[in-house]
Amino acid sequence: MVSLTTPVCDFNAPAIDFALPGVDGQIWTLDKARGEKGLLVMFICNHCPYVKAIQARLVRDCAELKTLGINSIAIMSNDLNEYAEDSFDNMKAIAEKWAFPFPYVLDETQQVAKAYGAVCTPDFFGYNADLQLQYRGRLDASRKETAAEDVRRDLFEAMQQVAQTGQGPLEQIPSMGCSIKWKA
Repeated sequence: MVSLTTPVCDFNAPAIDFALPGVDGQIWTLDKARGEKGLLVMFICNHCPYVKAIQARLVRDCAELKTLGINSIAIMSNDLNEYAEDSFDNMKAIAEKWAFPFPYVLDETQQVAKAYGAVCTPDFFGYNADLQLQYRGRLDASRKETAAEDVRRDLFEAMQQVAQTGQGPLEQIPSMGCSIKWKA
């Protein structure tokens, strides 16, 4: 397992459209997923310890962001043939277990992850109402283990600022996680 960190935020880069099947049986697009004040596009998976360490906080933060007009969508792009734990059936089970307040979709061709430049799980792309990139950082100080309860909520605070001002913070700490499992 290779641990990677995300690149710095490419402010104002446009969100890239997609049409991906969700565990809810719907096809999700950028326009369908977006909120009035913005959209958080997350690349996650089922097996990564970095993602597992933040599941409860991710659900909490995305539910709170939704009340601010920021919707979220989680995309799973790992090679399904090599990582059975990331199967579509397991995606359904994880979404149900954690009561995801966002669509969980499959990028089986990995084209969406490549178009976004996603490198790891979790990898967060926070967009404003105009779907311009404003945040490319971490959720919080968690790594393979959940950080202390009182740590700064980096992603939530950044996206709250985006909802209020349309702009993300200039200082951002990269997300860290397992490399996306690319097909050979």
